[in-house]
Amino acid sequence: MNQEYEQLFIRVGDGPVLTAQDWPYRAHTIFNAAAVRDKEGMYLLLCRVEDFRGHSHLCLAQSKDGVTDWKVDTSPTFEPEPSLFPEEVWGVEDPRITYIPELDRFAVAYTSFSYGGPGVSIALTSDFRQFERLGVVMPPDDKDAALFPRKFDGKWLMLHRPQTRQGGHIWLSYSPDLKHWGEHRMILEAREGSWWDAWKIGLGPPPIETAEGWLMIYHGVRTTASGAIYRLGIALMDLERPHICIRRGATWIFGPERPYEVFGDVGNVVFPCGTITEPDGDTLLMYYGCADTSIGLAQASIKELLDWLVRS
Repeated sequence: MNQEYEQLFIRVGDGPVLTAQDWPYRAHTIFNAAAVRDKEGMYLLLCRVEDFRGHSHLCLAQSKDGVTDWKVDTSPTFEPEPSLFPEEVWGVEDPRITYIPELDRFAVAYTSFSYGGPGVSIALTSDFRQFERLGVVMPPDDKDAALFPRKFDGKWLMLHRPQTRQGGHIWLSYSPDLKHWGEHRMILEAREGSWWDAWKIGLGPPPIETAEGWLMIYHGVRTTASGAIYRLGIALMDLERPHICIRRGATWIFGPERPYEVFGDVGNVVFPCGTITEPDGDTLLMYYGCADTSIGLAQASIKELLDWLVRS
């Protein structure tokens, strides 16, 4: 097996860091968590929680070290509000969190699920207690969205993944106010044929700013005779022109291997929605959904990821 693949992301612990058994109220599965460190240095995960109807809401888990002793809210933190936001009638899913210094607030991009399918919605918060919903900003079928933390030429930027007849590719859109989006352009395509990311791709966590560019972790999906496999790859986007891809890895760097990643509600899936960069500026913690059932944790070196991209 590829030794570099083994060394890029190292799993933390022998199993998931959070499961439904850790929840203080009845839940079916816990997965696909956004991640951020707050101003007090606490590690926060905004987790997707699926109930026994199959509908999802979001719940906050907090830890001092990002690994152990998670304190989970005793009730849902962010629930669907279909009476005011009908696009949420079947739940809210797969959040990504970006701290925006200009607003001094966190922007949560999430999937709102309704009769028309999955769309992209945005909410703003300063404390993960009160949320200002901006509503649906990308209509179905669209998901896997995250904001950049700053403006470019006076406009906000958002990555997302509309599903079209041509497949699922990563797009970039621009907005003057976070509500109205345009100037859409495809920036990273799913490959074709037998590639590991040939069927569709989508953004993982929000892009990570480095001196060399924006490091993007994305999931790639390949269909096989026994079903789909979700694996992770990386690409580097230009620092000031994020629509330009500088480098893209040829192989996947992380995939389902452990039993809790291979077996679950949706088997053979690793699906990250959040990363946290440690104070050393290099250690990257990646929280990922395992088989749509639990939350795993792996860590990597940002420098090693960038170096690998040069060699790949």
